[in-house]
Amino acid sequence: MDIRRLDLNLLLLLDELNREQNLSAAARRLGMSQPMASASLRRLRDYFEDPLFQSTGRGMRPTPFALSIAAAVSGVLESIKTDILSKPAFRPADSDRLFTISTSDIGALIFVPPILRRLGEDAPHTDLRCVSLPHQQLETALEQGGVDLAIGYFPDLSVTFIGTQDLFDHSFTCIVRKDHPTIKDSLTLEQFLGADHLVVNQEGRSQEIFEHYLRELKLHRRIHLEVPHFMSVPQLIASTDMIATVPLSLGIWFASNQIKLLPPPVEVPKFELKLHWHKRMEEEPSVSWLRQVVHEELKNLDPSLAMSPTYAERKKNKLKELSS
Repeated sequence: MDIRRLDLNLLLLLDELNREQNLSAAARRLGMSQPMASASLRRLRDYFEDPLFQSTGRGMRPTPFALSIAAAVSGVLESIKTDILSKPAFRPADSDRLFTISTSDIGALIFVPPILRRLGEDAPHTDLRCVSLPHQQLETALEQGGVDLAIGYFPDLSVTFIGTQDLFDHSFTCIVRKDHPTIKDSLTLEQFLGADHLVVNQEGRSQEIFEHYLRELKLHRRIHLEVPHFMSVPQLIASTDMIATVPLSLGIWFASNQIKLLPPPVEVPKFELKLHWHKRMEEEPSVSWLRQVVHEELKNLDPSLAMSPTYAERKKNKLKELSS
């Protein structure tokens, strides 16, 4: 027998007939007309070269051959229903899945705490791993499932294969030590250009926006120190007379008794922070759930809400000064 000639719908009729032992009842359960059911039974008999069901005074009784394959047919149909046609469900409370997100070291400081809190509430047995990958490797990792989501500023990810959701726009702040000898409660362009600068050199990250903008304005400053990561910035700023320009949320996180935030002396464009995933994984239940959680926790996250009234007033005055 050639399996390519076997229609799945015929197996459905065979299974129902074995249960109902009445062609009209089987047809009703399958939503078939009586003539269609009769024609399908003829096809089954031709295919298996067996009568399959014989009319008796007590209904249509299965032949020995029909009885011999009944359990296998029922099992095949149930397997198709449960293993192929039913999407796997994701139950956060029962899952022990390890989620992997790609973000910068800033993201680990700003994004991870609210995500961890939510996982602790809704999926307490899950774990979270953070990685930082260049965009060339990140797209492949998203496609292959090695990374579930990317959160942050990734302008080089392909728009064809990568899905995105906007989270919030972000801006920059300047930071200096509180007892800086020349920079007090405001920062002029002259002071900014005359100071020694600490720059975090992270290719492909938000920091490039600020550096590119200064080049567009043809503003030159002395870069006294370059470092690869943000984690060393607060200690270096607190112990020197250098100035650094960092994303606002990070500046707020750095703020302490030793460091103060000052609005930049030029109006710097904001940058968009987004949530990214590979479209191949879009309907995967656990990734879809995590995407919803991250979006709910980070959408419209406004770091300026954590700013001190003093900083907010300085920023307002600086914008007035720039527009006048």
